[in-house]
Amino acid sequence: MSDLDDDAFDGGGYDVDDWNRLVPFTGRVATLDDVQAKRAVFALGDTEDPRVLDMDLPQPVIWWEEDGEQAAVVVQAEVHMSPEGEEMQVLGLILPDGDAAVALFDDVDLVDDTDPTWRDLVDAAIGDEG
Repeated sequence: MSDLDDDAFDGGGYDVDDWNRLVPFTGRVATLDDVQAKRAVFALGDTEDPRVLDMDLPQPVIWWEEDGEQAAVVVQAEVHMSPEGEEMQVLGLILPDGDAAVALFDDVDLVDDTDPTWRDLVDAAIGDEG
């Protein structure tokens, strides 16, 4: 999913100084309609007991994914139970270029916007335009 450009996400990305303008999806579990309307990053349908994960949003993070570490901002946070009873803390992320991604809470480090690694990753992702 990318180029979210509606109510919550303007698709233009962000830099180290304007990330906090991202509007989080909070208060309830997202539906497919929310994703299609670009208010939410994801909606999970085949899980049990979905609920909102209590955390302050938007939240800068360093996302550890297969290509290495990336800067991101969490704009959606939910807890879901798999059919096997495993709890999954699922995050909706916005990347500096405006793309969206979904990650597990275990795959991110919470940081603040003064973290030098996060700031360097944001700058690198947007080509030092910020």
